Amino acid sequence: MARILCIDYGGKRTGIAVTDPLQIIATALTTIDSKELIPFLKKYFAEEEVEKILIGEPLNLDDSETHATPLVKAAIAKIKKEFPAMPLETVDERYTSKMASRAMIDMGMKKKDRRVKGNVDQIAATLMLQEYLQNR
Repeated sequence: MARILCIDYGGKRTGIAVTDPLQIIATALTTIDSKELIPFLKKYFAEEEVEKILIGEPLNLDDSETHATPLVKAAIAKIKKEFPAMPLETVDERYTSKMASRAMIDMGMKKKDRRVKGNVDQIAATLMLQEYLQNR
């Protein structure tokens, strides 16, 4: 089986998580500069077999778009243009950053490590991917 890759796209940083090849466990992979997403994906796809991309869709509680929704839609368009054969799905990313922050506290992560915003992005992507795996 191939991996599933999940993206928590942001204006500055993008958190990325992947499954193991058996698609059982979601693991934080990295945080990259959002401008580097396409080059990162090209390199990663050359090294690893990926069957699907998930990307977090930022929505308000009433399902209306947030200020970040246009950024994510633009990123989706770029990904689809660059990798037309790769299946891409959006997943609900509501509360993932708050859940990631809470998870870091619960894990006993030191305050200075919790301040590293890239950690939140990676964990948020991992939470979205783990929820996807549980619900499919």
